[in-house]
Amino acid sequence: MKLPSLNIANFAASFPLIQGGMSIRVSTSALAAPVASNGGIGVIGGSGLPPEELHNDILKAKKSSEGVIAVNIMYAMKDFHQLVMASIDAGIDMIITGAGFSRDIFKIGKKHNTPIVMIVSSPALARLAEKLGAAAVIVEAKEAGGHLGTDKPLRELFPPIRDVIKKIPLIAAGGITTGYEMAEMMDKYGADGVQIASRFVLSKECDIADSFKQTYLDAKKEDIVLTSSPVGMPGRAINNAFVKAMNSGEDVSTKRCAYVCIKKCSHLYCINERLNLARKGDTEKGLFFSGENSYKMKNILSVAEIFKQFRQQAESVYKEDKGFLPAT
Repeated sequence: MKLPSLNIANFAASFPLIQGGMSIRVSTSALAAPVASNGGIGVIGGSGLPPEELHNDILKAKKSSEGVIAVNIMYAMKDFHQLVMASIDAGIDMIITGAGFSRDIFKIGKKHNTPIVMIVSSPALARLAEKLGAAAVIVEAKEAGGHLGTDKPLRELFPPIRDVIKKIPLIAAGGITTGYEMAEMMDKYGADGVQIASRFVLSKECDIADSFKQTYLDAKKEDIVLTSSPVGMPGRAINNAFVKAMNSGEDVSTKRCAYVCIKKCSHLYCINERLNLARKGDTEKGLFFSGENSYKMKNILSVAEIFKQFRQQAESVYKEDKGFLPAT
């Protein structure tokens, strides 16, 4: 059965898939535009970018695709407001945010007619986001890559949040690597769509070093571990030399921070620097955020091929829409 579209505010994605916004130039217009053109919601990772660079990349994505383009900006960023306004000025379709909770973002979204999508990991925050005016909520579980707000698995975390969110779309995120899992979350658990990030690292269009992608391809289940972040949240990453050193208690701090990008930085290390090193292909010193199930992915495909695979798998088992139905 054909999957329904994902309708967020006045925007409709013909295929109910959001590409996760991976920051420090992993998710750029080069990835977001083809995702949008294939019917999903393409997301630029806005955290850690200079506002002008983000503004220009959004313009590039909007020029390259007529689909839905969003930006993901962590609330933990010191220049959160500047990044939000740069995105709005560039004509972004919607803003996705997490890693902290901003009440003001909903006022900004309402003022500028820009839908706000909130990433949450608890029923309480989901309910609050809906009350404050969120256009949709993303439930991100412990299987996700990057910063984590919970230690609960997706299939345990999602149902109680589904119980309290009835008026806006609810999207499942964390560890989804196949269309079969996508259909399961929609058919069995009532998700209105899914967010997927790590699968798109292994896409031809993802503009990162080949050695970054090879690190994903080489990773085994036991190589994907929890570690610490200066944001103040645990993170999931590939266990390379840098992560091993940090997890063993070695001093991995940077003497001088060139970015000063986080509101409340623990100075454990410079996350902007480490993510940039990963993007450039430094397999020893970089920080390679990764979903828990990335080890299951063993090939690099084009974005179009990823969508074709997910569509065929999901629609071969999907039975009915149990999620949010927009008012007619």
